[in-house]
Amino acid sequence: MTGPLVPFREIVLKVHSRCDLACDHCYVYEAADQSWREQPRAVSDDVISGTARRLAEHAEKHRLSSVSVILHGGEPLLAGPERLRRVCEVLTAAVTPVAELDLRIHTNGVLLGPRHLDLFEEFGVKVGISLDGDRAANDRHRRYADGSSSHAQVLAAVELLQQPRHRKLFAGLLCTVDLANDPVAVHDALVALDPPRIDYLLPHATWETPPVRPDAIPAPYADWLLAVFDRWDEQGRTVPVRLFDSVLSTLHGGPSLTESLGLAPTDIVVVETDGSLEQVDSLKSAYEGAAATGFSVFQDDFDAVAAHPGVRARQRGLAGVGEQCRRCPVVRSCGGGHYTHRYRAGHGFANPSVYCPDLMALVRGIENRAPVPELPGPHQLADSALELNRLLLAELHTALDGRGGAEWARIWELTTAVDGPGLDTVLAHPYARGGLLTALEALDAGRPDAVTRALRLAAYTAAAAVRDGAGPAVPVRWSDGRLHLPTLGELRLPAAEGVAEVAAVGSGFRVRYASGERHVARPAEPAPDWRPLRRVHGLVLDDLDPYRDCFDGPVLHRLGPREAAEWGRRVTRTRAGLAGTVPRYADMLTAITTLTPLAQGAGPVVGRHGFGALGLPLGLADEQLAPALLRGGRRAALRALLDVEDLYDMDGAWQHPTPWGPLPVSRLLAEAYEGVAVAAYGGGAPALAELGRALEALERAAELTVTGKHLVHTLRQEWEEASRGREHH
Repeated sequence: MTGPLVPFREIVLKVHSRCDLACDHCYVYEAADQSWREQPRAVSDDVISGTARRLAEHAEKHRLSSVSVILHGGEPLLAGPERLRRVCEVLTAAVTPVAELDLRIHTNGVLLGPRHLDLFEEFGVKVGISLDGDRAANDRHRRYADGSSSHAQVLAAVELLQQPRHRKLFAGLLCTVDLANDPVAVHDALVALDPPRIDYLLPHATWETPPVRPDAIPAPYADWLLAVFDRWDEQGRTVPVRLFDSVLSTLHGGPSLTESLGLAPTDIVVVETDGSLEQVDSLKSAYEGAAATGFSVFQDDFDAVAAHPGVRARQRGLAGVGEQCRRCPVVRSCGGGHYTHRYRAGHGFANPSVYCPDLMALVRGIENRAPVPELPGPHQLADSALELNRLLLAELHTALDGRGGAEWARIWELTTAVDGPGLDTVLAHPYARGGLLTALEALDAGRPDAVTRALRLAAYTAAAAVRDGAGPAVPVRWSDGRLHLPTLGELRLPAAEGVAEVAAVGSGFRVRYASGERHVARPAEPAPDWRPLRRVHGLVLDDLDPYRDCFDGPVLHRLGPREAAEWGRRVTRTRAGLAGTVPRYADMLTAITTLTPLAQGAGPVVGRHGFGALGLPLGLADEQLAPALLRGGRRAALRALLDVEDLYDMDGAWQHPTPWGPLPVSRLLAEAYEGVAVAAYGGGAPALAELGRALEALERAAELTVTGKHLVHTLRQEWEEASRGREHH
């Protein structure tokens, strides 16, 4: 595998290699790998200090803001309070100077007492406890070697963690699924303990040692988990369940929340009690030595493990799963299943999970239970665009962090003072997005003109004050002899650059600068050296805004009055005709508020700006204008939708066969989204057939989120309507 190493953010430190229970489903003691027998019982001071040193080096080298260390076993509490204190002290001393340290312990809980919790409170150690449900469910596997129950001791440990003093240390409960247990009874028993989180885990299994699977039940583990999901949902999802939250996250385009699902690269390394460095423990279920790397904290750093072929194989995302999984529509959520569960002798890990039918049924079941998302309409998209611009303005203020000095402090104070309808109008202008992003990117890149770019945005504050007809004078920088007021127009000034004070006066405004003063009584009308933005039948023809230059093609500068009026009339006439011909798209067409003329090109262009703007080549013939408006309107709407909704994941990871050649889902969705509207207007049978095949490819695309699938379903309805319309004619 090529590419940079993925640093480890989670370390599992084995502090004791033996256990006080004899759980018959334990992957450490009951699986193929029996290397635990050769490990020292307790971790030594040398291993503790070596681990701490290696972790601190790793965090500093990779600039990690935080790292987690999970104290594990066997049963880690067998190490005793003094040994655990030594672990916490050494790790804290070594790591906290370079990164935040998150300490956790995973225990069966039977030994947990006040002395442990006092220690854990001192060092902020979070406690996760293994518990499989009520007494009957838990005692099915989690018993002492003599067969006696451990349930009462675990409940006593949970009761200690529930005390107000220790509640903040409670990390949650981990429950291994057993089909013999009643799923609702198990979940109710766990919820009754009021844990901060529940993790349901499938028993570790491989194709060589498959899980228990009753005959004639195709997906029994999915059935069990979906029964729990329904109970969880019925109870109002009062306790987070990581497995369910992870599937819901990936279905909506978010990340996986658990190692056992999803395609995120693994970032866990295990330190055994002898200091040897291993891959994740669960691999011990596959075969003897499956987790071994040959490295140790005494001779090797964590980067050596990160470069190990076995670790790298788990960091390949989609490329790391087998061909069958890559074609599966739920792979983005299940990730091919837990890596260990894919193992088959002679074939390694390039197989579907041994739980494949269950994972498919689980993801589909949760997806079918999720409410159908409502796609936002044009007005909602416009509101979202305004809200995003407001957030970007606040982010810019934070990013400046005092670098704008007194000038920016004054601008921010005035912006807060004029916050109202005028500022909403100015920030809703599509090209405001370009100005805000340009300033933020300059600050992020550390460009020498970054602060100046930010200060120029005072023009938005000034324009807002003029629109509201009130407010104090706003200092505004200008350049190239032009002072631009967004949504209003630009004033020519005699000097190339400078700072002017802009103040609202009556229904107009006054501009004072070093060598003089100008008054504009009516901003909507031309005046000496004042060029207003022009409007034709509700459309803004913006050939002035300095941030309109965000298209692939060159923009045209100020059009002549007749040329601008004629172009605006043509666009308005065409838009009105489309509203009558394809009424389904009338709202989308009216959402186009701002047009910018382009110098050349054969079609519409959507630049880097907010919802409502469109770049159109000035020379389009009448027969080209209607499809260009449809394509452009849809392109702008899709761009705005992507600002507020996750429609797909892993953009570009797969190439889908389409009538236009292999395409990633992002391009395929865009082509279909635009093409359906154009086909409804005047597409022939070949174009409709191509779109039908494209929609079939989209309906099979695993990258689509729940919202993306709903959008494709809507496109299918539009396509069917267009097809019926053609048959009718």
